[in-house]
Amino acid sequence: MKEVMSGLITNNMSTLVANSLFQQLTATFQELEASNESTAVKSIRQEAFARFQELGFPTVKNEDWKYTNIHNLVNKTYLLNEDVDVANLDFDAADIPGLDAHRIVLVNGQYVLAFSSLEDEIGLTVKSIEDAQDEANFQKHFAQHADKTGSAMVALNTALHTSGVYIGVAKNKVVSKPLHIVHVATGGQEFFAQTRNLIVVEPNAELEIVESFITSENTANNLNNKVTEIVAQENAKIQHYYLQLAAESGHYINHTEVYQEKHSLYNNYNCNFPGPSFVRNDINVRLDAEQVESHLYGINLLNKKQFVDNHTVVDHMKPHCESYEWYKNIPQEEATAVFNGKIFVREDAQKTNAFQQNNNMLIGEKSTVFTKPQLEIFADDVKCSHGCTMGQFDDEALFYLRARGIGEDSARILLVHAFAFDVTSKFSNEIVKHYVEELVARGLES
Repeated sequence: MKEVMSGLITNNMSTLVANSLFQQLTATFQELEASNESTAVKSIRQEAFARFQELGFPTVKNEDWKYTNIHNLVNKTYLLNEDVDVANLDFDAADIPGLDAHRIVLVNGQYVLAFSSLEDEIGLTVKSIEDAQDEANFQKHFAQHADKTGSAMVALNTALHTSGVYIGVAKNKVVSKPLHIVHVATGGQEFFAQTRNLIVVEPNAELEIVESFITSENTANNLNNKVTEIVAQENAKIQHYYLQLAAESGHYINHTEVYQEKHSLYNNYNCNFPGPSFVRNDINVRLDAEQVESHLYGINLLNKKQFVDNHTVVDHMKPHCESYEWYKNIPQEEATAVFNGKIFVREDAQKTNAFQQNNNMLIGEKSTVFTKPQLEIFADDVKCSHGCTMGQFDDEALFYLRARGIGEDSARILLVHAFAFDVTSKFSNEIVKHYVEELVARGLES
């Protein structure tokens, strides 16, 4: 359906300009129905679009979107499936000093092989999402996990995705280097991208993923609806980093759905920094077998009028599983941070060990935090806890450090690093850890 030619990502579907976004989406769906996709994918699209038509875009009347108003984002028209000139794109903003990694580049969601660097690794499969439809794991897992959540934005993505990547790791394969996925937003007119990713890690395999979100210079306002389904099969291990570094013109709605089988491990490190105006992250983890472990960590350092909302669900469905979640928010100036973390312990999930913590440091009189940690337990033999703290920047500690000859900027950085340490110390990759600490320092200086 898509190909790279003469520096352009071309698409057989036309760019639509209609009277409303809904009309645009409907017209795009009708074009997708006429495409050469498999019958199974077309059927999945049809079911998903019917769900979206029934649900509509979420509003603040929906409890999960109570603090997250997307009316201004969806009450306009966008370019859809725009041809993009990739000839002079610069990816330097995504560079992580010292990180030796395979690189995968997605431009407005489109997998661009010419900019990717994937040395031959037996057992690692990387394809554009539309070229993966013949893969057995695609046929088994695509739209089988995220779509069960009842999310309108997931339904929209399933129905209208036109880009994304499939990553498969074969049984017993330990990928030699991290996969660095660089998401580049670019375009001279406002656009709406629907990106769909599927990652399947087979039994006893191991994978580390680092995702960086950046924006090319002079890019117009853009809305990105991204859904990623991750399957960790028996004894698989996945380390997964999100580094949100996009520009102010960026608006992101990300849904990550993780399905785990017996003895698997999934760790997510979600980091948001000064830049994009709007970010909504939904990270759902389903522990659907015994002896499963999941860790979710978050650092959110925001400035100006940024809005970042992190919603997490950790669903303990079977006994003898463990989860650990720790999010820290540092909003500056007029920024707003939202944290809504839900832990479910189902009736059959005896011997569960679940921990959740959210700490917030507000810098500036107009910064705001909304937090809602939740714990629902239906089993009686469990060990569970959750908590939340809220506080202003400690001026007394700042005075103490300045009195000992430390400059004010350096003192602020030291105090914020100390606040964030509980989370950054958990990072499994030391190079990414040091990079994130540098981004924290830069974010305080901006």
